[in-house]
Amino acid sequence: MYIYETHLHTYESSACGSSNAADYPAYYQSIGYSGIFITDHFFNGNCRIPPMDNWKERINAFCRSYELAKEAGDRINFPVFFGWEANFDGDEFLIYGLDKNWLIEHPDLLSYTRTEQYDIIHRDGGLVIQAHPFRERPYISTIYVNPDNCDAMEGYNTFNHTFCNHNAEIYCREHNIFMTAGSDLHKIDSTEPDNLYGMIFDTPLKDE
Repeated sequence: MYIYETHLHTYESSACGSSNAADYPAYYQSIGYSGIFITDHFFNGNCRIPPMDNWKERINAFCRSYELAKEAGDRINFPVFFGWEANFDGDEFLIYGLDKNWLIEHPDLLSYTRTEQYDIIHRDGGLVIQAHPFRERPYISTIYVNPDNCDAMEGYNTFNHTFCNHNAEIYCREHNIFMTAGSDLHKIDSTEPDNLYGMIFDTPLKDE
């Protein structure tokens, strides 16, 4: 069995991240994971990368966190995969399966509606997962559930309240929506390893 972290944030690209990207591979390897996905907050979310006139330069700066983690992972033969977390009105989406070049080629990305985001990313072979769909936080004024604009929903998230995860599981089971799970880790020592989530597969993942 192979377990993967599907949701984490780094200091380099997420304003809320506290741990350096290069520190994650060794940590997750030490607690028995088989790989991780770097999913930093994109420019429409809690991103650390400042506005820039040059879109390509801004994307390069954003992707540096993944590249640092990937370099560290390669040194210890630990897989590191790329993704990002897009935000609308507090409802957020984990995007998998696309790369830095795709981001560079879509400078209009921030203008997409939820439906446009799903249609274009899905068309190009990516996956759209609604993150922590029933999360309650002071900064979230309304819960938006988007079953028509995602491929799956995050059923379990380490830093959600238990009842929020439970509501997500109930909703997904009632509506036959595939569920993912991830830790949403921002700092390596912020919780016990046994409290972290992830997804388990019978065979190792080869790519996003």
